[in-house]
Amino acid sequence: MMIVREANLDDALAITKVHIDTWRTTYSEILPKEYLANLSYQQRESHWKQMLSTAAENNHFIYVVENDGKIIAFANGGAERTNDPIYKGEIYAIYILKAYQRQGLGRRLIQSLVKRLDGLGLESMLVWVLADNPACKFYQALYGEQIYTKQIQRGDRTLNEIAYGWKDIRVLIAENNC
Repeated sequence: MMIVREANLDDALAITKVHIDTWRTTYSEILPKEYLANLSYQQRESHWKQMLSTAAENNHFIYVVENDGKIIAFANGGAERTNDPIYKGEIYAIYILKAYQRQGLGRRLIQSLVKRLDGLGLESMLVWVLADNPACKFYQALYGEQIYTKQIQRGDRTLNEIAYGWKDIRVLIAENNC
């Protein structure tokens, strides 16, 4: 049985594995192979331990999907990180192991994030996504509006990112669109 729950410090290694393994499958045609091969579980786990230990004090929250005791997906979010004048909340990341994609887990995770953002009074949100990421279709299906673009550097490659935004996330809650 699959459950969505708030993450805790003991989940750091499992979240790390989902994070890196998903990058390696999702971005295999987008990012340089050497860059993906050099991703370090040890470094990323340290990062996740830090984030999990300070999440509450930073109004940052992380949810996982557990399937028979194994973490197969996660999402995290909180206040928008650049003081955007319109979009107050942000989805920082959402990753689902390839074998579990297209089963409604992304929608369940987004629903958890949206409810939490709304509870904090953050009634709008955005998410940044690599332009070549197939997940763009997911955000479009949730009626995310393409609002910004920017370029980022990963390894030796310059990539385009798109921000999708929702001016009123309560629409996602009210209509149960997630």
